[in-house]
Amino acid sequence: MAFRLSQRTTLAYSDGVQIGSLTLPSNLFLSPLAGYTNLPFRLVLREIGGVGLCTTDLVNARSLLEKRPKAFKLIETRPADSPLAVQLFGSVPEEMRDAAQVLETRGVASIDINMGCPVRKVCNVGGGSAMMREHDKTAALVRGMVNAVKIPVTAKMRLGWDDENITAPELARALEEAGVAAIFVHGRTREQGFGGTVNLVGIRKVVAAVKSIPVIGNGDVVTPQAAKKMLEETGCAGVSIGRGAFYDPWIFKRTVEFLATCRSRREKALNNSGLEASVLDLGIKNEPPHVGSYENQDGLPPEPTFAERVRVMRRHLDLMIEIFGEELGCRMFRKIAPWYAKRFGPCHEFNKHVVHVSTKAQFDTVLENYVRWRRQFLDASGELQIRFQPAPLVASFMREAADGVIPQAISVPKGPVERW
Repeated sequence: MAFRLSQRTTLAYSDGVQIGSLTLPSNLFLSPLAGYTNLPFRLVLREIGGVGLCTTDLVNARSLLEKRPKAFKLIETRPADSPLAVQLFGSVPEEMRDAAQVLETRGVASIDINMGCPVRKVCNVGGGSAMMREHDKTAALVRGMVNAVKIPVTAKMRLGWDDENITAPELARALEEAGVAAIFVHGRTREQGFGGTVNLVGIRKVVAAVKSIPVIGNGDVVTPQAAKKMLEETGCAGVSIGRGAFYDPWIFKRTVEFLATCRSRREKALNNSGLEASVLDLGIKNEPPHVGSYENQDGLPPEPTFAERVRVMRRHLDLMIEIFGEELGCRMFRKIAPWYAKRFGPCHEFNKHVVHVSTKAQFDTVLENYVRWRRQFLDASGELQIRFQPAPLVASFMREAADGVIPQAISVPKGPVERW
């Protein structure tokens, strides 16, 4: 036999995933990013397609119980924004339990507990990554939430506090026993923040630590190829994408299409080799799957055109204005528009002006002027000249395979999540 496939890898190529009682059509998830994954952005992603479950910005459980307007704005939704998970943070068991019950009555599909945020103000109150240091206490808090609601409760964590304290596998086992429906794990420690390389081996150890619940990998997935590599090399049941969705809101749709092509080619290769379909069930859970010898990278969907990027950017702004009002919506969009522009090619002329817009009319003028200015970088067919095209995006765990091409740096959004 030329190769063996693990059950986890087979599962990763499936069309969906089960999170407790929740059946999702895709095993791709939107990660929460404070200040960014609000209702307008979630609606944009759902309109494009491919995402299985979106998660809100992290919400303070106490603020929710105190009925603060800001907390309720964070969980604002509408029928098109479904299924939706709300991410809670806090360290008081009674508050987390009661907040979970409030969310269940409001019809959310699942509740995610933030155990991964490294921001000091979250950790100092015992939330976020600090929850990874006291397993018994954390498991008891989770158990109280699980017993209080009927909807799935999940947990988002990092690999550990630092390289000397890789606690995620042990904590994942404890949380599975406490009743969580899934584990989301970012392949970095709290000390790393967003620096350094995402540790796929670390994610795989979390996958191996649990018995039956799905583990969702996270960290630096900025291309469909990166999603595929994480799925294959960790055996995780799905992939959660944060910053990659800001570079490419089409990443979910493109990844679904790419994985479908890979799955089709794998099945064809198996049939051509005369192997029985049951070979897919012969793997062992902890056995790393064979990578790369039976399929290639052809079939990658093309990146969206400039016109499509502009269309979606304008749709995003329209939703920001509809939901937050013109003045606030435009002001909030000042930090979002430059993310779209990262794949425009030369964009300093756009960024210089878009960060000052206060009305939709001003934005339209900035965009019109930019489109005119950008023409100098186009070839005769109206496409960007090769020397002005943006560098390819390459995940930290794939940079050795970049064949000498200098990848575009994967930056962190400015604002509330700078130190996430």
